[in-house]
Amino acid sequence: KKAVTYSDIIFICVGTPNVSNNNSINLKYVFDVVKDIRKFIKKFKIVVTKSTVPIATGDKIEKMINSKVKRELFEVVSNPEFLREGDAIRDFRYSDRIVIGSDNKKVINILADLYDPIVEKGAIYLTTSRRAAELIKYASNAFLATKISYINEIANLCEKTNVNVEDVSIGIGLDQRIGSRFLRPGPAYGGSCFPKDTRALLATGKKFNTNLSIIKSTVKSNELRHKILSIKIKKLLKNKIKNKRITFLGVTFKPNTDDIRESSSLKLIPLLHKRGALISYYDPSGEKINFKKYKNVSFKNKISHACKNSDLIILHTEWNEFKNLNFKKLVKKRNFIVYDLRNIYSHKKMISNNINYF
Repeated sequence: KKAVTYSDIIFICVGTPNVSNNNSINLKYVFDVVKDIRKFIKKFKIVVTKSTVPIATGDKIEKMINSKVKRELFEVVSNPEFLREGDAIRDFRYSDRIVIGSDNKKVINILADLYDPIVEKGAIYLTTSRRAAELIKYASNAFLATKISYINEIANLCEKTNVNVEDVSIGIGLDQRIGSRFLRPGPAYGGSCFPKDTRALLATGKKFNTNLSIIKSTVKSNELRHKILSIKIKKLLKNKIKNKRITFLGVTFKPNTDDIRESSSLKLIPLLHKRGALISYYDPSGEKINFKKYKNVSFKNKISHACKNSDLIILHTEWNEFKNLNFKKLVKKRNFIVYDLRNIYSHKKMISNNINYF
């Protein structure tokens, strides 16, 4: 009550997870907050939706507040965030763009004053309709997810044609119309945004009877990614997975975060465990409750402990501390394999050091 009463601008920043077994978004937390806010509006408030929400959510919020509060006492604005996990503070302070979804000039000017210090550092202040702002967030994430799935599929082709995918990525990325970011091959994209937002956009397309075939293909390609990786692991171990000691270096979906949501490790580790592998893992962000239920999966608190007797080391997440490892000192056996899912190391250097590297 006190927070709302003494504020001019109120940001809604709660989570918007997928509905279980459904691509659509659960807006319960957003609407719960809206119900709380509207109880205490006695003078003009700007209600800003920061949460990632489907098109027309702002319209619903406006109706909900308007059912209890006079229309002239509030304005609902969409102002999506574009923050990467692990880099959120930097991304906020040095934003590419500030997107404001509103047609109220008074509100646009107030928010322009609010964001002025960030705009002065180079951010573009873009004003659009509220629905357009809501869609910009989803469309951005879906496009970036598409780039990841695209380069992963190109990587598949590179493996079969003996081409270095890093060369291809650089060559593509030098085209300014494309750019190099998100053209790094690896496991499936994960985390709290790309999987959820691409699925939610498909649900929105279905709702408005629009076939989003490219995004549909992106989602499908990403969902199949772990199967391609598991087939490769099977080949590396010559179809003998039972009792093999497999080490995962990193289990989070990306470095500099403890987030394991939708990470490829959540599919690969149970799959290999089911086939009888003895799995150890090390991640700088610590042990994960997700793997405690598996008898032969153990967390090690040091890289050396995780790698000691390994038959196969899987570089899953590109944490900085994995970038300069001496594998021959870490592994206390001769014939071990390093499978680098992130292309962290130079293939030539690893082979010249007589390391069985893929």
